[in-house]
Amino acid sequence: MDAFAPVGSARRLEILHQTRLGYSDDVSASFTEARMTPLSENGQVLLAHKVRVKPSASLSRHVDYWGAQVTTIELHSPHRELDIRAASTVLVPGARELGEPVGWDDLRDPGFVDANCEFLGFTDLADAELPVGVAADLVADLATAPNPRAAVLGCVRAVRERIAYEPGITSVTTTASEAWTAGRGVCQDFTHATLAILRALGIPARYISGYLHTEEPSPGRTVVGESHAWVECWDGGWTAVDPTNDRRVGAAHVLVARGRDYADVPPLSGVFAGGPSSGQSVEVQITQAE
Repeated sequence: MDAFAPVGSARRLEILHQTRLGYSDDVSASFTEARMTPLSENGQVLLAHKVRVKPSASLSRHVDYWGAQVTTIELHSPHRELDIRAASTVLVPGARELGEPVGWDDLRDPGFVDANCEFLGFTDLADAELPVGVAADLVADLATAPNPRAAVLGCVRAVRERIAYEPGITSVTTTASEAWTAGRGVCQDFTHATLAILRALGIPARYISGYLHTEEPSPGRTVVGESHAWVECWDGGWTAVDPTNDRRVGAAHVLVARGRDYADVPPLSGVFAGGPSSGQSVEVQITQAE
């Protein structure tokens, strides 16, 4: 990964995120929270957004503790499926120029540590067992890097080399140390492993949930997108890196939510009465506006 290379130029994207929840028997009521609304910040601008649900349900919206837009969906009539369609139009910037990297001493300042404590601590998913146990030698090696930015780059490369991308092996409850030991996982596993290692080094790091398209779009052409996770870390400013793809974040990434780990910002969560669940399907389509 070239730390200084911008990744794509600014573009206007139309995103359609469709999720279908199925149940094997009638569900008498359900309550669902959806985080499918791109944020407007750091040069990204949400131009339009609409959520449609079948069957008809009560919709409301609030901002969670971490700043994400949450759509709540309440349905109090029998149903065997719930279809959620979130359509967004968003202006996405390319990668920003990086400033001068900070030194290790800057991260040890007590005031800085206190201000960023939420993104320096371990969690159940970005667990301490990884950096103090199975990856302790890697953490010790990264601690000798000339500055935190160099350590971030080394960490991302190491995670990418250690974990092979393979769906179906892990789940949203898999910890960083479990994925590291298995050597296989998906985007949230790459992200949790990176978070745990960077936090062990004293580098504030936060979990980012959003959208990604890996196939380059062209005006008017629709490509397959996906829900994705990556990392923002502090090295003089919040810098976004994608450990799954070993690259800086740019115009192919759309920011939706951030938190300490996946548990803070799941794209979809909720409860229902009845069931049981018969599965879930997700489809994301991304079109570059003409």
